[in-house]
Amino acid sequence: MAGARGERGPGPAAGEPQPQPQQPDACRVFPERPAQGKPPQGGLLSRFFPSDQKCQLMLLKTLETNPYVKLLLDAMEHSGCAVNRERHFSCEDCSGNVSGGFDASTSQIVLCQNNIRNQAHMSRVVTHELIHAFDHCRAHVDWFTNVRHLACSEVRAANLSGDCSLVNEIFRLHFGLKQHHQTCVRDRAILSILAVRNISKEVARKAVDEVFESCFNDHEPFGRIPHNKTYARYAHRDFQNRDRYYSNI
Repeated sequence: MAGARGERGPGPAAGEPQPQPQQPDACRVFPERPAQGKPPQGGLLSRFFPSDQKCQLMLLKTLETNPYVKLLLDAMEHSGCAVNRERHFSCEDCSGNVSGGFDASTSQIVLCQNNIRNQAHMSRVVTHELIHAFDHCRAHVDWFTNVRHLACSEVRAANLSGDCSLVNEIFRLHFGLKQHHQTCVRDRAILSILAVRNISKEVARKAVDEVFESCFNDHEPFGRIPHNKTYARYAHRDFQNRDRYYSNI
């Protein structure tokens, strides 16, 4: 479905750029992957605390402890797309402010070790990208030519990853009461599309509007909107129980 590795026409990217004035914490284009043999960036401290080692340790902790990620990993395996840490994740230095991306051509999640700031940031990036990977597994998404497919996956990622949680919105100084979550999901999905497609904001908004109702209400594999880790734990428990129920029929 995806192009060759060198074509640089990736699926939806995720990333959360580091905060900058007048620049929302939005998804960005898929990072240009460094050529083999390129020397790692970093100063004196990087010799004692290599970025790759720190990235791998944070990734391992996220995979083992984060309830969003644990559910998505179970769902991927249940759908026939089991995730292998060594095969499907890659810690790399990335240009710009990108935090990560899903490479549809290799079914691989790239984690930008030079831009991921802390454990919580790592967990958000991995969750966001695994939702794209789950959609890629179950729905054969046409990332490259069908903007409505891209819009649907971006709506789902913004809705289900915790990216529009109250805490994150307060951190962004975004406040609202009536349907604020829906507004956040719409806005971030549009930003993500604009980051990876050379289209107008009107075209991106139209694509989101066309798919929003069905994709916003598609909560698989969570079964609900996991507004926080507690909701995610309940969703994971229910997913495991659902799997056991069907296996006994």
